[in-house]
Amino acid sequence: MKIQWLGHAAFLITTQDETLILMDPYEAGAYGGAVGYGRIECSPHIVTISHDQHEDHNYTGSLKGKPAILKTPGKDTIKGIEVKRVRTFHDNSGGKERGENLVTRILADGIRVAHLGDLGHMLTKAQLSEIGEVDVVLIPIGGTFTLDPKEAADVVGQLKPKIVIPMHYKTPKCGFPLVKVDEFLEGKQRVKRPSGSTLEVKATELPKETEIVVLQHAL
Repeated sequence: MKIQWLGHAAFLITTQDETLILMDPYEAGAYGGAVGYGRIECSPHIVTISHDQHEDHNYTGSLKGKPAILKTPGKDTIKGIEVKRVRTFHDNSGGKERGENLVTRILADGIRVAHLGDLGHMLTKAQLSEIGEVDVVLIPIGGTFTLDPKEAADVVGQLKPKIVIPMHYKTPKCGFPLVKVDEFLEGKQRVKRPSGSTLEVKATELPKETEIVVLQHAL
């Protein structure tokens, strides 16, 4: 499996049989240019959307083909890939401020990847049970609209993944008032910073202890 960070909260996952899963695609240039990452143009088989309120997580207008678009709670198996969506919230007040959010867990190539979307709170026991075991977590760490660095670290402690890939933080192409990734990394051990945007993950080669992998945005 290859996991590519396109930018912001958008990831493109390519399985061993070349199935493409696009998660939380953004609209390039949205919010007056605050979403400064490049236009997403690909032909995914599956698109997952954590919430429909914001154009930096739900834009499908630039995509090609006719992908299966999943944006409600539930569980489906498409092209042999299990896609589970668990209801959570975009804030820590039960959705009263910013509405609902989906945590999406896919199971492909023997690897369990959870995309936390715009999660804004610690997970409950019921939510953790529904999500299940996680090998790789794609987690927002920028604060303001989602988990902040400390909260993100606490959620990592709840999920206990083997690999953590931070997302939804301040970069030169992001105009939102978010913190930079270094604030999340402060005091952390086992941090890797590959030079590219893609991480190749094999079920038989997962690290024994949790590693943080900071990818470069592709767009």
